[in-house]
Amino acid sequence: MSDQTNHGKTLTVSILSLSLLTVMAGAAVAPALGVIQAHFSDTNPLFVQMIISVPALFIVITNFIFPKLYKVFSAKTLVLMGLLLYTAGGCASGLYDNIFAVLVMRALVGIGVGIIMPLSTGLLSYYFAPEKQVRLMGYSSAMNQMGGVIATLLSGLLANISWRVSFLVYLMGLISIVLCLFYLPNDKITQETQAKEDKGKKETAGGVGVFRVNIMYILAMFLLMSTFFIYPANFAMETISEGIIPQNYIAVIMAGMDFVAFCGGLLFVRAKRLLGEKTKFLAPLCFLIGYLLLALLGGWTGTLLGSVFVGFANGAGIPYIMSEASMKAGKAAATTVMPLISADSKRKSRVKIVLSTYAPFCAMIIQSLS
Repeated sequence: MSDQTNHGKTLTVSILSLSLLTVMAGAAVAPALGVIQAHFSDTNPLFVQMIISVPALFIVITNFIFPKLYKVFSAKTLVLMGLLLYTAGGCASGLYDNIFAVLVMRALVGIGVGIIMPLSTGLLSYYFAPEKQVRLMGYSSAMNQMGGVIATLLSGLLANISWRVSFLVYLMGLISIVLCLFYLPNDKITQETQAKEDKGKKETAGGVGVFRVNIMYILAMFLLMSTFFIYPANFAMETISEGIIPQNYIAVIMAGMDFVAFCGGLLFVRAKRLLGEKTKFLAPLCFLIGYLLLALLGGWTGTLLGSVFVGFANGAGIPYIMSEASMKAGKAAATTVMPLISADSKRKSRVKIVLSTYAPFCAMIIQSLS
């Protein structure tokens, strides 16, 4: 019994360690964008902002081919492949003076996260009973945001040395590589085995059926992530350009936002018990209040309060969507609905590609009108 308990703990830690990394796909180096833009001063600012959005684009693309990947590789192999791409591509981004070479490395990061992201939550639904999944999804969201806290602080500190070394925050991927290498089972998760264990969920076997059944969860995640990424894609550059907050404090504020999101993930279970069905309104309301404070109140007060509400909305919104979708799909979630939710979009179309760079284009339009 003790060995089984220890095995369960190491498996849980190994899977949750993946959640430490996913938010870092783009947002980790957000505090360094001002320094990076100064280095690439002769480059269109849009390309600098795409350092944040390009990984999101390739996460979407990778999620579409994920169903083919899990048919060939085991879960452990996929996780290690994703982690290696994530770590190598992330660190290598600081080696180049050509902005397009930097963006190519950022694309590798996106591919890596596109593999890791659906498994970071899907493996929880595969290995753990439904009654444990709500709490674990909350922990997953909390770990996701804690990774953001650590990465944002480190990136801000390293950016004071050089924009190049700010990308070394992606060495955090080595932690997950070691844990998953030793403790993650080498199971091959297929829809055929899941169908035997979840006979009542056969309708999730087809891609079209999965999309149709889970369209509300997919759309909700897309809207949540599109709304959230307005913040990291623009906060550092806008506050520097307007002279609201000194550069030295930007990383601290953004890390504080991630810490609030971390608390939102930990408090999610209590919030759901308190609000019941009304929990679905929590994240949208907090986003609305947060961005209104940032836009209308301004200054230190508006910046701090707005960041708190945006962070809590992200931290509480993600586990709500993930847990609801996971409990509906059962063990099939690992290879069906989770890749679609991770894509943060509605359809396999150009709309995804356009909206994955939504925040930078909005910033460009606003700047041209001001």
